[in-house]
Amino acid sequence: MKPASKLDAFFSNPTAAVCMAVLCNVLWGSAFPFIKMGYRLFAIEATDTPSIFCFAGVRFLLSSLLVWLLGTALRRGPVPVPRGRVLGECCALGLWQSTAQYAFYYTAVALLTGAMGGILNSTQSFMGVILAHFLYGQADRLTPRKALGCVLGFGGVLVATLGNHGGGSPLGMVCMLIASAIFALAGPWNKSVTKKADPFAVSCLNLGVGGAALLVMGLVMGGSLHPQSVGAVPVLLFLAFISGAGYVLWSLLMKNNPVSRIAVFGLIIPVMNVLLSAVLNGEPLFEWQYLAALALVCCGIYLVNKPKKSVAQ
Repeated sequence: MKPASKLDAFFSNPTAAVCMAVLCNVLWGSAFPFIKMGYRLFAIEATDTPSIFCFAGVRFLLSSLLVWLLGTALRRGPVPVPRGRVLGECCALGLWQSTAQYAFYYTAVALLTGAMGGILNSTQSFMGVILAHFLYGQADRLTPRKALGCVLGFGGVLVATLGNHGGGSPLGMVCMLIASAIFALAGPWNKSVTKKADPFAVSCLNLGVGGAALLVMGLVMGGSLHPQSVGAVPVLLFLAFISGAGYVLWSLLMKNNPVSRIAVFGLIIPVMNVLLSAVLNGEPLFEWQYLAALALVCCGIYLVNKPKKSVAQ
């Protein structure tokens, strides 16, 4: 239990929590453009849903393995696997968060530009803050300051993607909104489960069960993976690292902090989407918009996380 206690103490520290939340969402923000790159390197068409599911499933199974190895190294021993009802809850979380969410998310990635995907994906941040208000009441309520922070953050998202929404099918938009809603609803559930089981075990089961389900679905539907160049496998491995590291960080952050405080950092994701989509996939980027978006997003994050003056330490 000692390593877990030290991790909890670290992730409870406000400064450390902010740094880790930024890192987590920078990693997740890089996923969208790299997934699109992976589709090209594996010759997966936007309409080839079975192969898209196979791609996602393999990624998450690799992520699960990485999480297990990291957890074992940090604990200097095997990651404790939960039992009974808690084990079932971890598996159910995996089917909800990894299978259901990413079935919609990966479909949306194939049908949207990075800019449009970023706008729609950012709604998960606001959903998380609002949901926390109704679930936790006074412990995590939506204050006027938090509401203003969300408005400024969303304004930053709109500025970052101004003039860059050149594309996206209605189906892709609906899929991304559904994926964002599933992610927001998974936050409180993940927070609850990590109170009962080791965060590494929760993340490992989440990714492993969810990834296995996606892979089986893809194979049954006739999907397959065919790397077209030597760069295909490294991209898949990097995506696996993003998922593994991101899920562990997110689980520890959710366990040790108010949901709304962590959820708002999701505003970083669309800004990263736009920047990396321009660099990696040749999508347009207007620098003044990006800088203005960063300023607004940072202001929004600051307002949501600003401590109350009346709270004494």
